[in-house]
Amino acid sequence: MHVVHPWPPLYDKNSKILLLGSLPSPKSLAFGFYYGSPQNIFWPTLAKILAVEEPEKTKEARLAFALKYHIAIWQTLKSGDIIGAQDATIKNPIANDFSSILAQARIKTIFTEGKKSTELFNKLVAPNIGQEAVYLPSTSPANRATQAKAIFMERWSLVGKALQEV
Repeated sequence: MHVVHPWPPLYDKNSKILLLGSLPSPKSLAFGFYYGSPQNIFWPTLAKILAVEEPEKTKEARLAFALKYHIAIWQTLKSGDIIGAQDATIKNPIANDFSSILAQARIKTIFTEGKKSTELFNKLVAPNIGQEAVYLPSTSPANRATQAKAIFMERWSLVGKALQEV
């Protein structure tokens, strides 16, 4: 299925880090917002590393949560062909243009969630902006085995450290 990312980046001028997935999943598209699948642990993971309460499961609460903690969210890809939510099947990727968000926000660190998003960002975007992304394990339900390991939270703790540094 050909997917065109439907939402603008979530950020404001105070955003310090940028978190990127590859493309929105069918469940996120149906929900109408980033990481909208009820089985995805993106929002609980952010709350845990920030040691705060998880936002309510509404678009408005999640948007306010991200901005409050200076987190920008977007996707590496503007469009691509994908089977369901399986990043490994992505073909014909077209990267988003990051020039506006990087010019308007104070982004110091870019994190990519999942191996495919990291690979695509570092191949398609990094050469143009002069900055590679930091890999984070995926919060997708397809990655439950890794999420149970200590390395999952070790990697995600880098987000909290980056927010404290800038």
